[in-house]
Amino acid sequence: MKEKFLTEINENLKIYQLKNGLTFTTDAYLLYAYMKKRPNSVAVDFGSGTGVISLLCAVKNKYKTIYAAEIQKDFCDLIQENVVYNKLENKVIPCHCDISEISADYFASQVDVVFSNPPYMKDNSGKSNLFDEKNIARHEIHGTIYDFCVSASKILKHGGYFYAVYRPERLCDLLCGLRDANIEPKRITFVHARENLPPPLVLLEAKKGANPSVFVTKPLIMYKNGTEYTDDLKYIYENGEFNEQYKKS
Repeated sequence: MKEKFLTEINENLKIYQLKNGLTFTTDAYLLYAYMKKRPNSVAVDFGSGTGVISLLCAVKNKYKTIYAAEIQKDFCDLIQENVVYNKLENKVIPCHCDISEISADYFASQVDVVFSNPPYMKDNSGKSNLFDEKNIARHEIHGTIYDFCVSASKILKHGGYFYAVYRPERLCDLLCGLRDANIEPKRITFVHARENLPPPLVLLEAKKGANPSVFVTKPLIMYKNGTEYTDDLKYIYENGEFNEQYKKS
């Protein structure tokens, strides 16, 4: 196992992270909070990394069972450590697998929800990192956003949900991939650091087999007066979910 360190995060969780890997960020927490609670459902986390989103969902009982799918063996081992450390063995199941190669029955159960914080950059774009762990997490080395959408469609039941946090400049790729995979976008929220800045993130909820119709929520503005949280962001951190204005889909 490569060098790691322990970090305390939201919801009273403590997680091990790799020194040379991507660490817990606002992106992951916002995706966790954006997903609606379905406590009797089976969910799959594509590209789970440290397992942090799966763990957050588990500790708040968002889903009954969560499969944390991760292609990098070191991270899959880390997920297992984090699951055991936080005593969530009955909720989160690490899976060392390539999501682009999974079959419809891979998880031996009907899947209600797939969620992902996927690589944002194409394989040949952006600055490469010295560490493979970060390159794989940031770039589409082991699968494009289209692969993620196709794989999600394979395992999702009809009417199942797909959630993602992504970059606005690649939103067209995500939307096209979803529609080609028979997963229809239903709710979109643009995330802005401040009111006068363009959004660095977009959150999306989609539904397999649904009719075309998408609700674009009001934007989430995170900060005001420099570094002060807005009321909307305070609500998210206090409740682990978005307020009702963001849920109408």
